[in-house]
Amino acid sequence: MKRILITGAGSYIGTSFETYLRQWADAYSTDTVDMIDGTWRKMDFSGYDAVFHVAGIAHRKETEENRRLYYEVNRDLAIETAKKAKAEGAGAFLLLSSMSVYGMDEGIIRRQTVPAPVSNYGISKLQAEEGILPLASDDFRVCIIRPPMVYGKGCRGNFNTVVSLVKKSPVFPRIANRRSMIHIDNLCGFVKLALDRELSGIYMPQNREPMNTSQMAGWIASALGRHVLLDPVSGAAVGVLRKCNRTARKAFGTLLYEDTEEFGYSYCTVSAEESVRKSV
Repeated sequence: MKRILITGAGSYIGTSFETYLRQWADAYSTDTVDMIDGTWRKMDFSGYDAVFHVAGIAHRKETEENRRLYYEVNRDLAIETAKKAKAEGAGAFLLLSSMSVYGMDEGIIRRQTVPAPVSNYGISKLQAEEGILPLASDDFRVCIIRPPMVYGKGCRGNFNTVVSLVKKSPVFPRIANRRSMIHIDNLCGFVKLALDRELSGIYMPQNREPMNTSQMAGWIASALGRHVLLDPVSGAAVGVLRKCNRTARKAFGTLLYEDTEEFGYSYCTVSAEESVRKSV
C-alpha cells in the first residue's frame, strides 16, 4: 500500500484527491496535514511514499498589502515542506504549480515555452519550482504539475463566473476561442498516474478537448434547465474589449497547452461536455 501525505488541509484539490483515491482503498492510504499553524513541522514525514503539496494562496485579488503572503506561502512554505520531506525520507514530492508561471492571458504554450510570470501568484509558484527541483535525486523524485484552469463541483474561480453569467442572462457572447482546462476528476487521475509511474520532472495535464467558452455556456445552461442564445454581436463587442481588458482576455481569449501531452490522455475519465454538466 502506498502512503500519501497531502499537505494543505481543506484545499479543494487536496480534498478532491483524497476522496478520489478512496476508490482504491486497498492500494492507497492518505493523510492530510494543516499547514497554517506550524504544527506540521513536528510531524514525521518518514514512511510516506509521496507528499502532495497543495497548500497555497490563490483566487484572491492581489494587492500591495497581501503581496508578501504569496511568497511566504506559495514559495517559502513549499520549499520548506519539500526539504523536510527529503530529509525525513519521503520517496517523492509532488508540487501543485500552475499555468500562471507562463504569464500569458492568450496564446499557445509549448513544452519549450519559457516561463515569464507577471503576477505575484505566478512568480511565487515559479520560484517555488526553482527552489524544489534541485532537491531531486535518485531516491527523492520531484514532480511539478502545472495545470490550466481547474474546475468542478464546488470549485472557485473563472468557471463560476461563467455559471453566474448564464444564470443572469439568456444571452451569451458567441466567441470562437479555445482554452486548455482540466476537470478535477481528470486532474486527480493525472496525480494518481504520477504516483503509479513514479514521475519526475514538469508536466502540464489538461482535458482531452480544449474548451470553447461559448459552447461551455451552452452546456451550463442545459444542465441548469435553461436556454441561452449565443449572440455574435455581443461576441464581436467582447472581441474588441479583449484587446484592452485582461478579465475579458482570461474569459474569452485563446490560451492553449499544445504538444505537451505524453500519456495519451489516459488519465482523462470525463469528456468536456460531461465534466461541465457534473460541475454545475
